[in-house]
Amino acid sequence: MKENTAQKCLDFIKDGVSCYHVVDAVEKKLAQAGFKCLEEKEEWNLVKGKDYYVKRNDSSLMAFRIPEDEMKGFHIVASHSDSPCFKLKTKPELLAEERYLRLNTEGYGGMIYSTWFDRSLSVAGRIALKGEKKPFCVNVNIDRDLCVIPSLAIHMNRETNKGIEYNPQIDLLPLIGGKEGKGRLMEELAGLAGAGPEEILGSDLYLYVREEGKLAGIHEEWMISPRLDDLECVYASMEAVMSVLPKEYCSVCAIFNNEEVGSLTRAGAASTFLKDTLLRIGEAFGYTGGGLLRLIADSFMISADNAHALHPNHPEKADLTDKVYLNGGIVIKHHGGQRYTTDGYTEAVMKSLCLEAEVPFQDYHNRSDIPGGSTLGNLSSAQVALPAVDIGLPQLAMHSAVETGGSRDVEYFVKALEVFYRK
Repeated sequence: MKENTAQKCLDFIKDGVSCYHVVDAVEKKLAQAGFKCLEEKEEWNLVKGKDYYVKRNDSSLMAFRIPEDEMKGFHIVASHSDSPCFKLKTKPELLAEERYLRLNTEGYGGMIYSTWFDRSLSVAGRIALKGEKKPFCVNVNIDRDLCVIPSLAIHMNRETNKGIEYNPQIDLLPLIGGKEGKGRLMEELAGLAGAGPEEILGSDLYLYVREEGKLAGIHEEWMISPRLDDLECVYASMEAVMSVLPKEYCSVCAIFNNEEVGSLTRAGAASTFLKDTLLRIGEAFGYTGGGLLRLIADSFMISADNAHALHPNHPEKADLTDKVYLNGGIVIKHHGGQRYTTDGYTEAVMKSLCLEAEVPFQDYHNRSDIPGGSTLGNLSSAQVALPAVDIGLPQLAMHSAVETGGSRDVEYFVKALEVFYRK
């Protein structure tokens, strides 16, 4: 494994405190590597051999590298920028007993509620400010320990270790301060943008876990961090697309928002973002109509969203024959009902890439009596139909506030994607 690859991934995750900050961090890396920013509302004058990126809603991004020779198709890696968390409501402040100031929140995505208790939390996202001609958005992050969701003491519920059904409107509201702090949150957020609270016309604000990711285990074989799903895959695809010059296929690193809530948004995998981007790339080099369809037919997508490893305390939850382990390599996902895009051919393509990259791989099936979720591949295929495989990096405690992964698997994925983008 390349030195510090896992730690560099954790450093990237540390900065990705919201989907907007994830895209901002990727954008900074791309700009440093010489990628040029494009705007969807402007004309694109693309040049062979050059590198570009385009954003949508500041939370999704497409980076692409155009080969110098004639383009035969697209090699696409898709991942997502969002993670399950709590979203602040429009008027977030709540007083309790005229003493405590709390935040009114609602769930974003499917969380393990219990893992959010008694952790240092803060607020990040974006605010929309009044402008001279139209509103504009600014990313904000209160970069300090700000609030906590306190547990109810066991003395007040002796049954707490027998299981609790949490009510998010009652049990999961974070404590931010005393009553004298009323109004301070929006003042501080506006101040980060050099504005006053009266200038805030809209917001997309989220709670995030302050705990930083770390390497752990006897040989530092584990990564313990918030937001491993899916920022591990975002990091690996970003690193790979920047490190490899394409030859015949346009390299595309697609990062979508809103996967955790179904992707049915203008920035999600079910939107036209990927299709629109591929269309405009093709048109820039004279591919229209049937020519563009030929490019897409000779393309391939790797849909990258983390996968469940066998839990050492609950091996009975894993499939009987296809078992996945941390540091066991890239996970190829299969599903009889096609919740994943993988078929026999695309499975073989992915395994061929892993063999050429000399990295391990493993196969994942749900137990036949446990339903699984869908991911980016099928949703994006509704807009752009091309061969695709669903893969992920193995992890434990998916959708926990803090998750566990294998420290070697990130480098395995980077190496496999470098082969994919190079071929």
